[in-house]
Amino acid sequence: MPTFDVVSEVDLQEVRNAVDQAHREVATRFDFKDTGSTIELGDGEIQLHSSTEDRLRALVQVLEEKLVKRNVSLKGLTYEKVEEASKGTVRQKVLLAAGIDEAKARQVNRFIKDRGVKGVSSQTQGDQIRVSGKKRDDLQNVIAALKEEDFGIPLQFKNFRD
Repeated sequence: MPTFDVVSEVDLQEVRNAVDQAHREVATRFDFKDTGSTIELGDGEIQLHSSTEDRLRALVQVLEEKLVKRNVSLKGLTYEKVEEASKGTVRQKVLLAAGIDEAKARQVNRFIKDRGVKGVSSQTQGDQIRVSGKKRDDLQNVIAALKEEDFGIPLQFKNFRD
């Protein structure tokens, strides 16, 4: 019986490369001189730090440009609110999405069931969804439908087996 997995993950190597590129650009750009602007990649998050909120927004824009160039979906980023830091500076955390949470999994499962494709079923397995069906073509149609729908998270399709 053919199956595939629906997962939501961010390529950490590409994120690391994008953060390095953004860090280099911030170090050389004139409008970031003497603002103390930094971008740091932590464990599952990116720390942004700058002197003002305007510089922080520009820092976010630089980071997003680099991520888009490296084909990292911006849907995989969750921005926390801007916090005040020491000496009048500001900082912000950007969380990297990993896995499909329960609410999104229910939404994806409901979407698959509402398609009404005969013989196709889906079930949540941890932070991924396993979709199985009788025919390969039906599963490919489900993948195409999932790609068209916007669930607010990046979706990838792995382990397609006959």
